[in-house]
Amino acid sequence: MKHITVVAAVIEHNEKYLCVQRGVNKYEYISKKWEFPGGKVEVDESPESALIREIQEELHLDIHSLQFLITVEHPYPDFRLTMHTYLCKSEQTTPTLTEHLEYTWLSPSDMNHLDWAAADLPIVEKLITLS
Repeated sequence: MKHITVVAAVIEHNEKYLCVQRGVNKYEYISKKWEFPGGKVEVDESPESALIREIQEELHLDIHSLQFLITVEHPYPDFRLTMHTYLCKSEQTTPTLTEHLEYTWLSPSDMNHLDWAAADLPIVEKLITLS
């Protein structure tokens, strides 16, 4: 089974976190699901550098103060995912959506009403326990 290593940003601003909705995907189980933004780590790239690059490419946001939060291992039907997740900050609050359908800023207690990608659920749970 294919294995993919990715990074995700839990971007905090004024005690709320950026949640983004994926676009349509060939895999129905992640199509239009909510997630924390991020992407794939390229060869010879650190997770932190990959995250800064991905957030700039996908959302045109500058992030800083990266702090490791959690690594999620999740088996989807067609691939296995390892997702290294970092808490970070941004002074910008209006992302430019280049790959996502929508965004919202939510406190952890308000995140449960979104239809999350399965791999992102442990991150939501972690944020709820920290809040």
